[in-house]
Amino acid sequence: MSVLSNIAGSAVLFVDKTAARWLTRLGDNQAARAGDIALLRSLAFAGALAFLVVPLALSMVLTPALALPVGAALVVAFFLIVAALAFLPARLAQPAGQQLSQDLAFEACPGLSLMLDPHGLVEKIGGRDRLAFPILLRDGAGQALAELVHVSDRIALVQAVDLLRQGASGTVADIRIERPLSAAAGRQFLHVRLDLTAIRNAEGELAQIFGQARDWSEEEMLRAEAVSRTAEAHSAHEAKSRFLAAVSHELRTPLNAILGFSDVLAGEYFGRLANDRQREYVGLIRQSGAHLLSVVNTMLDMSKIETGRYELLTEPFAIAEAMETCRAMLDLSARDKGITLTTRASRTIGEVVADRRAIQQVLINLAGNAIKFTGPGGVVSIDASLQGDQLVISVSDTGIGIAQDKLALIGQPFMQVQNDYTRHYEGTGLGLSLVKGLVALHGGRFSIASRPGEGTVVTITLPADGSGVHCEPQDATGEMVEFPPRLKASHQRIMIDPQELTNERAEAKIA
Repeated sequence: MSVLSNIAGSAVLFVDKTAARWLTRLGDNQAARAGDIALLRSLAFAGALAFLVVPLALSMVLTPALALPVGAALVVAFFLIVAALAFLPARLAQPAGQQLSQDLAFEACPGLSLMLDPHGLVEKIGGRDRLAFPILLRDGAGQALAELVHVSDRIALVQAVDLLRQGASGTVADIRIERPLSAAAGRQFLHVRLDLTAIRNAEGELAQIFGQARDWSEEEMLRAEAVSRTAEAHSAHEAKSRFLAAVSHELRTPLNAILGFSDVLAGEYFGRLANDRQREYVGLIRQSGAHLLSVVNTMLDMSKIETGRYELLTEPFAIAEAMETCRAMLDLSARDKGITLTTRASRTIGEVVADRRAIQQVLINLAGNAIKFTGPGGVVSIDASLQGDQLVISVSDTGIGIAQDKLALIGQPFMQVQNDYTRHYEGTGLGLSLVKGLVALHGGRFSIASRPGEGTVVTITLPADGSGVHCEPQDATGEMVEFPPRLKASHQRIMIDPQELTNERAEAKIA
């Protein structure tokens, strides 16, 4: 009995698989196929029984040699007629034109089109670019799609199919398909982006899955290259910052020694200098050392800002006092050039909360730069006002300004606008970058307006209560502001060099 049951089970399984393959090629969906397989199974077993009964019945009226082929032919013909009649209503329910239209649309889809059952079994394959895909995927009808992809991508594909079973209308999975290695392709796996769409029956159950596969190799290469370039740029940026910090620290010690010993020589503490030429040379050593130390300090500040190690110490202070301190420090160099330096602060401004040292450095850099690029008889003005909860500080001058075509070079570290006029001015090009960094650390905005021959206005806007210090820094370029009517300028940027300030202060001390 067990042997007979095993034989019967194997026969049933064989018939069901054969019927499933036949229905798959006919394009039947999963919901209709279950009943069709049962009907075909019944017809198959009835036909098998008829193969025994009909020839025996015909042998009673015909010779056995003739009864066997005639009986078999009659059974096969009857089986085909009954099967056709059984499936004819379902075929008539769907117009031939509609089926043809669906097939054409399926074949016209870009990439590779796939029709899957709810378990991820490939039922149908087509698509406009089918021949461009590996043969492993093109001829995968009747196989589980998960078995055709790279083993590392199978979990992601199974999760995507399971997501559709849980009610999602669509999902995307990135998979790799193995292909023969060739010198032309150069890659063993084809990167494919698979867009899956759920097809549900009237009850909302998942009946089929429509998949559209697109060759994603080029996009994957671009993504990998972008990641690699970003990592290289980040590494180079960190190396540059570490280099600047190391060089700055190594230079400060000998520079402080140079400045200290030059001060001792200039003060003639260990004996008077022999002549005025020696005094002049000592003064030049002191002046050059002070200028170089200012450059080193600026480089160190820039490296701290870029690496996020610049710490702000906020405190309440009067902005008018900071502006007056700036004016007092730069007044001598302004008067030596015949420039008028003024400060104006609105009476409505009380105390502001910020890093006083950083704000003082910003004011000195901006005002010193304005003085450097303004000729005799010019005016440099530092103004401050309160607009709501924002502190607005502007530094304007009537200097040389800057041309429109030079804007792309402005604001980058170690970058200066070089033309026949401004190349006569020394500097590293770090001033504006440092100012923008300090303003951004306060959560502020930075803007410049300039026109050649008419002057420049630099405007910074900061939260007066210091709340921006703990916020994400805004874009360093900030917003553009309207240029004062008296200058009639368009928005542009200009370089600021804080190193010249120390140079000028050193000259004043020596004088």
